[in-house]
Amino acid sequence: MKNDLTVFEQLESEVRSYCRSFPTIFTKAQGYKMWDVDGKEYLDFFSGAGALNYGHNDPNMKKKLIEYITDDGITHSLDMASTAKKDFLTKLNDVILKPRDLDYKVMFPGPTGTNTVESALKLARKVTGRTEVISFTNGFHGMTIGALSVTGNSFKRKGAGIPLHNTVTMPYDNYIDENSDSLDYLERYLEDGGSGVEIPAAVILETVQGEGGLNTASPEWLKKLETICNRWDIFLIIDDVQAGVGRTGTFFSFEPAGIKPDVVCLSKSIGGYGLPFAITLIKPEHDVWAPGEHNGTFRGNNMAFVTATEALNYWDDPSFEKGIQEKAEKITSFLEGLVEKYPEMDGYRKGRGIMQGISSNVEGFSEKVAARAFEQGLIMETAGADDEVFKLFPPINIDEEALNKGFEIIEEAVKSIAKEKDLVTS
Repeated sequence: MKNDLTVFEQLESEVRSYCRSFPTIFTKAQGYKMWDVDGKEYLDFFSGAGALNYGHNDPNMKKKLIEYITDDGITHSLDMASTAKKDFLTKLNDVILKPRDLDYKVMFPGPTGTNTVESALKLARKVTGRTEVISFTNGFHGMTIGALSVTGNSFKRKGAGIPLHNTVTMPYDNYIDENSDSLDYLERYLEDGGSGVEIPAAVILETVQGEGGLNTASPEWLKKLETICNRWDIFLIIDDVQAGVGRTGTFFSFEPAGIKPDVVCLSKSIGGYGLPFAITLIKPEHDVWAPGEHNGTFRGNNMAFVTATEALNYWDDPSFEKGIQEKAEKITSFLEGLVEKYPEMDGYRKGRGIMQGISSNVEGFSEKVAARAFEQGLIMETAGADDEVFKLFPPINIDEEALNKGFEIIEEAVKSIAKEKDLVTS
């Protein structure tokens, strides 16, 4: 039997997770489609947890990558200069940073999201001379010790096996209720010498909490947070690992708020093709690293430089960004329609851009919807502390026909689960 998962069950660690949600052996992928060894076709509304914003095996990126490999281009170079790195730095500056009036130095910290977060935290402490970092409820920033210390999920934190220090968790926007401004709470802590909270080196957050349940910070809240950080000389670190690179409708998720963070963390889709790649954007005045003070063997992934440079060509055309926003409006309309049509799920829409979903107060509802959708040929995951949100994450360049087909599968899954008896509201 080709589609036999026994070898994974016998030889791979119990820590594996996504293969449990999507129990099949995948063999091929193109664009928004994946196929398993039995030839079954799936619509991908997961996009590698945000690492494949442009879909699988983009033909232009693939062509450039193959040409680079066949021409014996440099693969591994640590942080030595290469033509591939030069091309990427130039393209990023010309197409993304300059048009947005953003002035950043680019750091290559290592190839994953947690690497860029670790470098950001380390730099903030180095520049300010302070140790504490403020993070927010339901935030997720990675699985290494520093990044885990600013992550809210108790299950992930327990995996560290040691106490996680030098961080303080504050309530995210609307965490308490819609009528409470959680930043008033933060300001009071900073102002009161008896609060027990020291002035921190940095504040770190996602503008849309991908793993935390698609909680969304308003532009006004973000702008006020920037003002607080400026007042107290605190680093403002935006973790755009999942919400960046067009996922929310603009290249950076913080653009609608009109803020300019001290540090921006990018990984996942910045590489374009799904190759391991991360960068840390640093305001020039904060770039006080000594040579080699933060390094990593695989910070010179030249094949990722090649695909990342090609991916940025999408952003040369203003209509590309507009197209993302139009798809986002369709997703919003679809999800709000589901909430209205199926009151059985006791749900509400969350998120923005092309990272939206529905949070259900019915225990297990969202997990059942995702499982039923998979049976019908659509891949999507759940999010939130209790997996209460089913999450739409298709490629940002998905066409309208495929988007509508995905809507049909999701609605059929919701409809079938809503008909089941014994639903329990949590």
